[in-house]
Amino acid sequence: MICDKRDLLLYAVTDRHWLGERTLAHDVEQAVRGGATFVQLREKNLDQEGFFQEAVEIRDLCRQLGVPFVVNDNVEIALKVGADGVHVGQSDMEAGDVRALLGPDKILGVSAGTVEQARRAEARGADYLGVGAVFPTGSKADASEVSFETLKDICEAVSIPVIAIGGISADNVMQLKGTGIVGVAVISAIFAANDVQTAAANLAARTREMLEP
Repeated sequence: MICDKRDLLLYAVTDRHWLGERTLAHDVEQAVRGGATFVQLREKNLDQEGFFQEAVEIRDLCRQLGVPFVVNDNVEIALKVGADGVHVGQSDMEAGDVRALLGPDKILGVSAGTVEQARRAEARGADYLGVGAVFPTGSKADASEVSFETLKDICEAVSIPVIAIGGISADNVMQLKGTGIVGVAVISAIFAANDVQTAAANLAARTREMLEP
């Protein structure tokens, strides 16, 4: 599975926190119909069986909608359901070990916050990098902020695509213009909205505008 940088324009990271009466599959479908181009299933609280069942459902939905689907952290679940790949953080399994388990044909995304981490991830098989937090964020309590200059330095230091993550919204995404990123990853900017589809459409449009030369 080749990771096309165009698929990374608007990278939606799931969160059950705002679902209420809605289902996760409903919100993911709304996000993709609005303009999300990539889906990462992120689960911190489900047991393995619940996570597996949910991953199967979201995998099938993403295949139907034609967008890449990766699992956050859990390589075992990703392999079991035949996901398109995995995204790991610096505190998760080391990128080279993940690549060895996944094989050459799956997508491997790695979080990075420094040029050194970025270069190491690329050398060990990452297909793309998620860099952040570029703005203050409530979604990850342990996220430290990455400056505009560091984000730009990382983009210049590697040849694989880089997406920014952390506190990004339609209101501030233009501030990332000129960094060299190919897209943005968001959680609350889409999934905390009352109208997920419209939120995704607005952010996708603003991100395309930000990426224009």
